[in-house]
Amino acid sequence: MLHTRILTALVLLAVFAPAIFVLPPLAWALLTIAAVAVALHEWGGLIGQARGARLWAAAAFTVLALGWLAVFGLAPAPLASTVLAAAAVLWWLGVAPLRLAGQKIGSGGWPVAFLLLLACWSSLLELRLQGGVALFVAMAIVWIADIGAYFFGRAFGRRKLAPSISPGKSWEGAIGGALAVAGLGVLAATMPGFDATLPGLLVSRLGVAPAVVVLVGLAGLSVVGDLHESLLKRRAGVKDSGLILPGHGGVLDRVDALIPTMPAVILLQALLR
Repeated sequence: MLHTRILTALVLLAVFAPAIFVLPPLAWALLTIAAVAVALHEWGGLIGQARGARLWAAAAFTVLALGWLAVFGLAPAPLASTVLAAAAVLWWLGVAPLRLAGQKIGSGGWPVAFLLLLACWSSLLELRLQGGVALFVAMAIVWIADIGAYFFGRAFGRRKLAPSISPGKSWEGAIGGALAVAGLGVLAATMPGFDATLPGLLVSRLGVAPAVVVLVGLAGLSVVGDLHESLLKRRAGVKDSGLILPGHGGVLDRVDALIPTMPAVILLQALLR
């Protein structure tokens, strides 16, 4: 199982690392449309939708995203992306914590899934149109938070963060991941070529201390996304959202923390510029 997980991770790295920097924006847009459509299909399974309905939903999302490209082309669409991002961030800050606190899926179904995943996709496209570095740094916030949480949790984890939702997560791990994001984010802001990325904008516009607070908040938001998907899976009685990635589960399992954080990055950038 471990060997399968490592092999899949290496394949994903080999596909997505060059994609961030090398693929032209149109190819990136189409690649992410496919990935998010699969994630939407998996989300539908977790909320009890029939296979036919999930396929129609994935197809509808694909048409909607292609329509976005037809309207805006491959030029930035900051107003549309920011409006979508703001709606998604409000949901993640206002509704998602209540769901986690009450451990209830709540209402919303397809409209909620569509909104959140469309906002994530448009944010990923907007970031790619800003350049590979901007996209990489935004996504790295999630990766660093996850890696930091894993190692800090293994070393110091004592108190469970949400034992009835995701027993493996600890407060110590979450705090360690957030500190790693803050530290590396501030460091990245000082590096040449990173001034237009989110950490660079935060430090230059707000200063180091407020930048640390915001970066810690983004790390926390990534945990909320992770826990929300864990709650969906627990209520559905499944371990993974799908089987498409051997050893890793489904696409939704790999992007759950990106879903709230990418719109938050776009919204913050809009406020800072």
